[in-house]
Amino acid sequence: MSQNLALNLLDAKSLIGQLGTAGLLAIVFAETGLLIGFFLPGDSLLILAGVAASSAGPAVLGTRMPIGVLLVATPLCAIAGAQLGHLLGAKAGAKLFDRPNSRLFKREHVDKAETYFNRFGPAKAVVLARFIPVVRTFLNPVAGTLEMPARTFLLWNVVGGVVWTEAMLLIGYKFGDSMAPVIDKYLIPAMALIILVSLSPVIVEVLRNRRSGGGATAGPAEAPRQPVGSGGRHRKR
Repeated sequence: MSQNLALNLLDAKSLIGQLGTAGLLAIVFAETGLLIGFFLPGDSLLILAGVAASSAGPAVLGTRMPIGVLLVATPLCAIAGAQLGHLLGAKAGAKLFDRPNSRLFKREHVDKAETYFNRFGPAKAVVLARFIPVVRTFLNPVAGTLEMPARTFLLWNVVGGVVWTEAMLLIGYKFGDSMAPVIDKYLIPAMALIILVSLSPVIVEVLRNRRSGGGATAGPAEAPRQPVGSGGRHRKR
């Protein structure tokens, strides 16, 4: 089979095969720290990186990645990217999101991130957002805009960054050999399963909140608030 020279940024397998470990780390940083990185396939990329680090890597993806480097460097990049996102939100405020919709920016993405921030509270939101595509990109600057204290954000950013990256990498690494014979044939269903697994912490949290009778975490008499992108600032949480 001839190599595909055109790099497909939406295809995790193409990214792993052509960009290698350095490219993976750059993508993890961009997806969590730069607003333009929301479309990158973070979850599937990490799981396939784990597969690439297993003995099945050369046969399945045409490359072998060092698992030790991945387990150390990937969470560091995820944490650093999110810190950059929080810093941008804290410095630029609502002006960061005060722009028209375009191919690389959708107002609905900001609204969704803010919804999670207010529903689960800052700490849970920062951790759970790691497992939600798009939200994990926008929640970090939203947290900065909403004046989440930098130390608090750093603590939960570290927790979320480590849990997310290590879990995804180790899933791919542990099951790489068993996935190898079917990964090409069942790649799309596998990606759907990965997304479902990524969303499972949020689903569990929503069900837990409903059972406890508190659909949202806001207090009973919370004052009306302005959306992030409309120029208003939230109180510190």
